[in-house]
Amino acid sequence: MKLDFWQYTHDPLEKVVALIAKRALGEGERVLVVSADAEQREVIARTLWQAGPETFLANGEADAPGAELQPILLSADIAASNGASHLILADGTFRESSGFARVFLLFPPDAAPAARLAWRAHDGREDVTRAYFAQEDGRWVKKG
Repeated sequence: MKLDFWQYTHDPLEKVVALIAKRALGEGERVLVVSADAEQREVIARTLWQAGPETFLANGEADAPGAELQPILLSADIAASNGASHLILADGTFRESSGFARVFLLFPPDAAPAARLAWRAHDGREDVTRAYFAQEDGRWVKKG
């Protein structure tokens, strides 16, 4: 599993989620976005629907009828009824997960200490490849 830590400082969270989701969909993958905050999920959903002037990123809540058909599913829990291979932990809280090819932990600077703990918890795991990304001058830069 690839485990990516993304510390956002320039763009709002929902824009970062849309960036990652758009790339994943472009690779033919499905996405699960997890946040315990229903209001945050609502903002993310609106942003995904308005991803660009000629594009939108179809999405739905995990408990809605037909959720399993959505390419991007939003949920409070890690339950990918849509068969997602990519998991975005949007609320900055790391959760153990299995069955995903790639997991993204998105966090603001004030959540960096908790992200560091999650990073260290995966030291030495041969089944996990970690990477850390940060924003510099509005661009994403791989740091480690």
